[in-house]
Amino acid sequence: MILFTNVGVQVEPEIGALIARLDAAVDPSTMLGAGGSDPEAVVHRVKAALQAALRANDLELPARFRRTRPDTYARRLLHRDPEGRYTAVVMTWGAGQGTSLHDHSGLWCVDCVVDGEIAVTQYDLISGDGEGEGGAYALRPQTYVTASRGEAGCLIPPFEYHTLANASPGRTSLTLHVYGGEMSQCHVFEPAGDGMFRRVTHDLSYDE
Repeated sequence: MILFTNVGVQVEPEIGALIARLDAAVDPSTMLGAGGSDPEAVVHRVKAALQAALRANDLELPARFRRTRPDTYARRLLHRDPEGRYTAVVMTWGAGQGTSLHDHSGLWCVDCVVDGEIAVTQYDLISGDGEGEGGAYALRPQTYVTASRGEAGCLIPPFEYHTLANASPGRTSLTLHVYGGEMSQCHVFEPAGDGMFRRVTHDLSYDE
């Protein structure tokens, strides 16, 4: 049997099982007494759903999600929830590829490693001069971890600043990201000297 997402992408049955897990995780009516729609409760349910899917082999990505790009990591839509509660995005990381320091524009997110290893550096916002483009911000690295298959992390605004990078030399890594909505843009923080960063709006799109 082949399932279809609302954007017309063919999805194998294993992906359908994952989507069913995610639908249940973001539905407060199925989680009475477990925090309802509180963001912290939701992200922990989503994290548990992703890890359970990997343990149960409910996530076998089609070949197109494993293709790398030569210039940067690839970002491909796996599923957009018809009710707008979340999107699931697969990122494919070639050797040496990573992100700039960025935020998630106020959306919660759960990142899970599907294959390979990913280096994650979490930052704290120390100061900023407002919401305008090009503003100066002080951010400091707080934690650094290397995550492997089945490991997942959560970002809940205002704690939403990090970098990701492929930590597997000479090997492709895959990650699955579930956002609390559609992340069409984010803010990238470019080094400006003396430990300061300049905030720049960055539009996001999907490969293929």
